Amino acid sequence: MAKRKIKGGGTKKVCLPASKVRSMSKAERDKVVRAKRSAAAKGDYKRSSKSNVKGARKKGATLRDWFEKENWINVATGEPCGASSSKTKRKRK
Repeated sequence: MAKRKIKGGGTKKVCLPASKVRSMSKAERDKVVRAKRSAAAKGDYKRSSKSNVKGARKKGATLRDWFEKENWINVATGEPCGASSSKTKRKRK
């Protein structure tokens, strides 16, 4: 049997700072979500650079500041980023 490349490793979650998500139009939000889901379906880790979001980080902010001080939310659902999705919730016995 021939070896095949295994597809996978893509994530569908799209997280951005809440202030940026609120300033985006519905079409812009949908474009980013579609790009990320398309990449995940192909097994890619990152979405296309054509769907990059401008102005999400304040000028002069370090990368650590950006991650720690912003309120990150899931673009598709509006819930806080890092919250478990409904698919992964399981009942504990």
